[in-house]
Amino acid sequence: MAIRPVWILEGMDRRAELSEFLKSRRARVQPEELGIKVYSGRRRVPGLRREELAQAAGVSADYYVRLEQGRTDNVSQEILDAVADVLKLSEDERKHLAVLAKPVRRKRRRTTQRIRPGVQRLLDSMTDVPAFVLGYRMDVLAWNDLAAALNGFGQQHRNVPRMVFLDPAMRDFYPDWEAVAEESVDYLRMYAGRHPDDPELAELVGELSIHSPEFREYWARHDVKDKTFGAKVLHHPVVGEIAVDYETLQLPGDPDQLLVTYTVEPGSPSEQALRLLASWTAPERDPQQLAPEIP
Repeated sequence: MAIRPVWILEGMDRRAELSEFLKSRRARVQPEELGIKVYSGRRRVPGLRREELAQAAGVSADYYVRLEQGRTDNVSQEILDAVADVLKLSEDERKHLAVLAKPVRRKRRRTTQRIRPGVQRLLDSMTDVPAFVLGYRMDVLAWNDLAAALNGFGQQHRNVPRMVFLDPAMRDFYPDWEAVAEESVDYLRMYAGRHPDDPELAELVGELSIHSPEFREYWARHDVKDKTFGAKVLHHPVVGEIAVDYETLQLPGDPDQLLVTYTVEPGSPSEQALRLLASWTAPERDPQQLAPEIP
């Protein structure tokens, strides 16, 4: 059996993650964008140098070096905001930076996220809308029949990144597979920043890194994104192409449980395909129950 690296077994090194994240964001910003004159000659690093970033953010070079090394016990939000402004971070990247620089201490343990019965009843009542609940490891915690029929959720498919990267059929199911794969990694890294000591999440990252070169490539970019809303195209093997819009809602009681719903444009071919799929998943009813009562 292959031996996994220690970091995979023990979780993510927050200081190393913070350092690599800041380095990757520095590399995206060119000094000319900040009005810094660049003289001819080879620069040792792509993008901004540490001292250039520090000067633009209004902090000493030594202070920024300590920040990039993860020595952030007393870092202020004002400094993080100044660095984020220089690096032109998105809102999700700003959240990620804050989590890495000022982490909330959590006891390391293996946790099982549970779905309340009321949430499952809510899913089951949404007979015309594919709906499911994601956990922070992007595990599919619960779903309704239409979501299972559309996405193939079941005992063998309970984790979105595993489905995307390890199931070859997903490359046909998602016509724009690369975009879906990149987003899955961005979501997963965002969650990893919030839960750096979760061993099961670290094991998932390790498993995908070992078996998928694309995952390794995307993970190394240190891109982050929170799951909110958007659109994607699915190619179902039976009913064909379905263009969906998705919405993500945080469930009360557990901020790491997300309700995801798919909707389609009224009157579109996608609606017809989804209705056909819904008709196959609808529970059979006793004809006597549908007949009107005769006094």
